Amino acid sequence: MKISVIVVTRNEGVELRRTVENLGDTLPARCEIVIVDDASTDGSTAGFRRVIQSPGIGVARARNLGAAQSKGDILVFADGHIRLDKFWWQPLADIVENRQVAAVAPGVTHLPATRGCGFGLQLTGPDLDAYWLPRKAKTPFAAPILPGCCLMMRRAAFEATGGWDGGLLQRGGVDNEMSVRLWLLGYDLLIAPQVLVRHLFRDTSPYPVSWPQYLHNRLRLAFAHFSAPRLAKVVRALHRHEAFGEAIALLVAGDISLRRREMLARRVRSDDWYFERFGMRW
Repeated sequence: MKISVIVVTRNEGVELRRTVENLGDTLPARCEIVIVDDASTDGSTAGFRRVIQSPGIGVARARNLGAAQSKGDILVFADGHIRLDKFWWQPLADIVENRQVAAVAPGVTHLPATRGCGFGLQLTGPDLDAYWLPRKAKTPFAAPILPGCCLMMRRAAFEATGGWDGGLLQRGGVDNEMSVRLWLLGYDLLIAPQVLVRHLFRDTSPYPVSWPQYLHNRLRLAFAHFSAPRLAKVVRALHRHEAFGEAIALLVAGDISLRRREMLARRVRSDDWYFERFGMRW
């Protein structure tokens, strides 16, 4: 087994080097760390052995680019501002040996660590916000959404499901779409609560976030995967935002019609099943 860690970064500053050094100290010998520099301007990726340059293509496409140029049987997608303990990867790798499980993630706490921890996320309502969930068990358990700050997948599952949705823009909602899609395609997603990743939560992200693109990503998730009645609720909830018109224009300019037909044809579980599975009633 070889593990490839794909770190997507943009203007992470010194955090990137601290993260990569931490990964190097805690990963097994047969592994690689691939950095995708998505248009940094701060010089933070200088001096690293394996850096792929991309021209600001956004988180989803940058992750796909890193995966395509890596060689591991196991893929780990990581933010450029995390810390992990030794042997963190072993419980995760054991879990994804089960082919029913497409992906697994650890619990998430702050950097520096605090008592506050999140163990997966769940959609709050038709506006498609998400909130952190408490730990449900001491052993691995299912979660509706896995956080992409540290997420492990088998390459076979990644390729079979199409990777991250390259139609998503900038950042925001990328992990939500992937998680919903994997569940609907018949896979399971698990949280490994015995592992914690320390993640730097910041008030301002170095990655650009614009409201039209942010809303576009939420709309793309709904248009690709939700039934007509549930989709209508999402549209009504998001319509109140000033940038809604721009978001719809971005959506129409993309491939959403084709994407919806493809996803409805391929899925083996309905969105009703997904919502009932996790007790989401809206």
